[in-house]
Order: sequence, then C-alpha cells, then structure tokens
Amino acid sequence: MSWESSIEYYKLLNLGVEQRLGGLHSAKVVMSSVEFAELTELQQAGRWDDVADLLSTAARGVEAAGADLMLMCTTAFHTVAEKVEGSVGIPFLHLADVVADAVRAKGLSTVGLVGTSFAMERPFFRDRLASHGLEVLVPEERHHDTVNRIIYGELVHGKVLDASRAAVVGVIDELWDQGAQGVILGCTELELLVKQADCEIPVFPCTTLHVEAALDRALA
Repeated sequence: MSWESSIEYYKLLNLGVEQRLGGLHSAKVVMSSVEFAELTELQQAGRWDDVADLLSTAARGVEAAGADLMLMCTTAFHTVAEKVEGSVGIPFLHLADVVADAVRAKGLSTVGLVGTSFAMERPFFRDRLASHGLEVLVPEERHHDTVNRIIYGELVHGKVLDASRAAVVGVIDELWDQGAQGVILGCTELELLVKQADCEIPVFPCTTLHVEAALDRALA
C-alpha cells in the first residue's frame, strides 16, 4: 500500500507482459493508490470497518474503470480481504493463496513468515496459509519491533540499508534453526531489501509471486 511497493508492482507487471509477449507490449493496469497514512492510522486505531469501507470503495472504482482481475497489493490489509472481495464482481487473487501454492510447488511444508508486527502477530494471514496444509513459524517477539521499524521507518521511504538487510537475514536464519524450510517475505516492501542470494533457504517474495500469478491468470 505504500507507493514504494506500488512502483514495484507496476514495474513487474509491465516487465512481465513485455517478457511474455515481446515487442512493445505492456500491461493494461487500473490502479487505485490509497492514502497510506490514513489507512495506517485506521489500522492502529482498530477501525477495521472503516478500512474495509475505504478499500471496498477503491475496489469498486477499479472494477468500474474496466479491471477484470483484482489484486490487493498489501499483506496486512488482507485482514479485510473477504469484505473487499465481496464488494466486487470480478475475481480476487488472494495473496496468501498465491504464496501457499508457490511453497507447496517447492515441496515444502514448514515456512517462516517475516512481515510487519501486525502480520506476524495476528492470525489472518497465517491461518489462510495453514488452510493449504502449511505449518507457519514467525520470529520471536523480540524481533518484531526491529522488523517493523525497518519497514515503516526505512523501506516505505525508499531507504534500503545494509545493516537492516543483515538484521532481517539474521531473523530468517533463526527461523531456519527453528525448522523453517523456506521463508515468506510477508510484506510487499521487504523484497526491496532481501533477495534469494542473501539467504540459505528458499525465499518466497510476495510481490513477485503475486505479479506472476496475476499474469498467468490475465494472459491465460
């Protein structure tokens, strides 16, 4: 939902279409860019009905503008995904379903989830992953504030720091020690910081996987 990750979605969608179709092809995209501060304040106040109303209004606008497939480009706000999905008549591509399919395709059954403290502490995303037969591990609570600070204090402002990369990779290594066979970068900004080359275990980047699944569906 930050514009930093919105740029990444838009770029990857267009690169994907260009690579798949060649020539001068680009992606037909209808985007509703929300006011991140407003939604974050509502989230922190626990006003989830208001969050759902705002995002449902945005979703209906995207549908009215001609979209025939819906993505919600965020992890944390998937807590209201069912309400948003129910507000439109077009297919909704749930991020957790996409990620779970990618994990299972690798033959893995236990994964770590690193994201905002909200996503790590609340069950909405983990439960959806678990419904696909996965065991989901999250970092110890002492790491939550660190990861949250990196996301909200740095990544959403375009700051990608080596020290923060080392900190997040350290958290991932602990999850590996706890039995994780792979790790989900469960925040759309995190893959701006951490790549597969940084980790010893398979990395599942939510944004890239979401885009690839959307292109598969749209170009089928």
